[in-house]
Formats: sequence, structure tokens, C-alpha cells
Amino acid sequence: QVQLVESGGGLVQTGGSLRLSCAASGSIFSINVMGWYRQAPGKQREWVARITSGGGIYYVDSVKGRFTISRDNAKNTVYLQMNSLKPEDTAIYYCYAIQNIPYWGQGTQVTVSS
Repeated sequence: QVQLVESGGGLVQTGGSLRLSCAASGSIFSINVMGWYRQAPGKQREWVARITSGGGIYYVDSVKGRFTISRDNAKNTVYLQMNSLKPEDTAIYYCYAIQNIPYWGQGTQVTVSS
């Protein structure tokens, strides 16, 4: 079992920045991938970014150049630095980890005001 706890969401104006954190605990060995999804009101959940155990980093096109995913192995934590935020980035952001099966965090709200 893997437990994921997100933090760092909030309200920010257009053009602002936020950093989300996702702390993993439990049976964290052999986690292959960690990343982020988001779900805006009335829309399907959308994959945002992931980082693999081999260091591969991938982003959805809409956040490339604005968001940066990183990890601190010593803290078992993955971060999502979000810059130049836009109203369309407003969503609940969910951290996930894959260790044979996917695990999810509880989500953290990000609201970008225009």
C-alpha cells in the first residue's frame, strides 16, 4: 500500500505561481512512476505530468514551458511547480503513483482568478 498526501493548492491570480507537493509513504519501494492529473469542473480528469524512476519527465502540451515536475527522493516527495498560471488551469490536482497498480492522493484545489 502507498499513501499519497498532496499540499500546496490555493487561490492565485492569472500569471501567478504555486507549488504542489505530494508526499508518499508506506510501501514506496518499486514505485515506477509518480505524477499529476487534474480535473476541472464538468470535465474529465486530464493527465498533466509524470516523472519515472529512470528520470524521464513528460508533460501535457498545454503546460509545457510553464509547469515543472521534480522529485526529492530523500523526502519521498514529488513537486509540481506551476508558473504563469491561467484561469484554465483551475482544477483539483491529484497526485498519483504507479506500483503495479495506481494509487491516488485526495486532491488539492487550484483556483486561478482572471
